[in-house]
Amino acid sequence: MKLLRVSVLALAALFSLPALAEKVAVLGIQEALLSSQAAKDFRLELQQQLSADEKQLAELEKQAKAARDKVQKNKDLVAKDELKQMNLQFQKVFAEYQRQGQALQQKRAQAEQAFLAQMRPKLDTVIRQLIEQEQYDLVVAKQATLFAKKELDITARVVELLNKQP
Repeated sequence: MKLLRVSVLALAALFSLPALAEKVAVLGIQEALLSSQAAKDFRLELQQQLSADEKQLAELEKQAKAARDKVQKNKDLVAKDELKQMNLQFQKVFAEYQRQGQALQQKRAQAEQAFLAQMRPKLDTVIRQLIEQEQYDLVVAKQATLFAKKELDITARVVELLNKQP
């Protein structure tokens, strides 16, 4: 019985915390980061850096499709040895396509992780400054809210301040 009372009191305190906060805001952290000018510049730069690799991957995809089509078209018309050779050629090109596709994905993921690591301290600084300037009592992750008035959303302000960072 005593445990039940403690649990009820703990739940009541938990649900009344937002009521104690006078100034509340919601923030989409990932949205702010990805909407920043730095993120847009990064995506453009990454696209330029990886364009040659993407072209090469597209060419391998064409070769793999052509090899597959050749096998499909000729499977009843050529000797078994020749068909086996065509299949091997297709498998070789397809394996290279997969290998390069995975390498490109890994390169992209590493670049994105480096960007996020570089931007996180700037984002944290901007958020802290905004909290201090506006004297927020509570800032809640936008993803964790079921509903919030648009006026409570400070994501656009964070993006604006983030864009002013060197």
